[in-house]
Amino acid sequence: MNEIHVRLADWQKDNAELRRIRETVFIAEQAVPPELEWDAEDAEALHFLAYEGDYAIGTARLLPDGHIGRVSVLRDWRGLKVGDALIRAVIAEAEKRGLQQQMLSAQVHATAFYERLGFEIVSGEYLDAGIPHVDMVRHSASP
Repeated sequence: MNEIHVRLADWQKDNAELRRIRETVFIAEQAVPPELEWDAEDAEALHFLAYEGDYAIGTARLLPDGHIGRVSVLRDWRGLKVGDALIRAVIAEAEKRGLQQQMLSAQVHATAFYERLGFEIVSGEYLDAGIPHVDMVRHSASP
């Protein structure tokens, strides 16, 4: 396996890769309706792409208020620390921009993953697109 690297993506320029990953993970695998997957926030969000070599294998986005979302890694690369690299890159960028609190809506099965990265559950369980979720928050260490 080649080294995994993460970079900031451009919603316009990298749109095909961002859509390929999210459509595969959310729409095809998890049956999220397309009208729930794509929203107006994509245009204002910071997007991230994870690569193995020159092949995009994961993505995430950061909204201006510190919400992290649309975290997705293609099936063949799950369990290989791609998600860790993605979330660490998003947190670093959020902190660079002065966002001392990061929030996300996590699928319940992924809560332990996010807890390892410093997030805490702050809500009860609820359904989003028919999938059980909880809200999670992470506070950056004060400078």
